[in-house]
Formats: sequence, structure tokens, C-alpha cells
Amino acid sequence: MTRNAERVHTDPDAIAAIQRNIERLPNGAHVLLGLEDGSEVTGIVAARPIAQMFFGPDGREGMNAVVRIEQPALDHPESAGWRDLWVDRIREVRRLDPE
Repeated sequence: MTRNAERVHTDPDAIAAIQRNIERLPNGAHVLLGLEDGSEVTGIVAARPIAQMFFGPDGREGMNAVVRIEQPALDHPESAGWRDLWVDRIREVRRLDPE
């Protein structure tokens, strides 16, 4: 099975930033994520993401990770469901529950 991503990273600083975000996204955490495009996503981390090797659009291999955020109907019934987000697009992780 081929794994493709919009962006992949080989730079040690970029990989370290992905790892830092992963550490801030434990299973079951209620979080508010600030994304690089200025949007925000609120929800519960379904499972801590894992850095993996992917192929970028140019065929280059590098690291990235995906986190699944569950958005319960109690908070916003109109957007209930889940979203998969690329971890390298996350600029801020704020915990909304006690750690």
C-alpha cells in the first residue's frame, strides 16, 4: 500500500516539530488546534498520531503524521463527526481538559 502526503519532511527541525506536536496529542485529550491557515479545530484526539514515512507529490520520501479529531455532537451538532489532520499543519495545541 502506497502512502502519499501533500507534504513530507526530511529536515531534522521539521521532523522535531512534528514529534513535539505528537507528544501534545495524547489519546482522549480534548484539544483546540490552531492550524497554519488560521482556522481552528476543536475535538477529542481519537488516538495519538504516529510519525510515518510518506511519499510527497514529487515522489520524494519523508516524514509526516495524521491525527484523527472526533468532534462530538454535544459541542457542535452541525459539525459532529471526525476530521483527519496533517500534524505538520498544526501550529498550536491547547488542552481544554486537565492534563
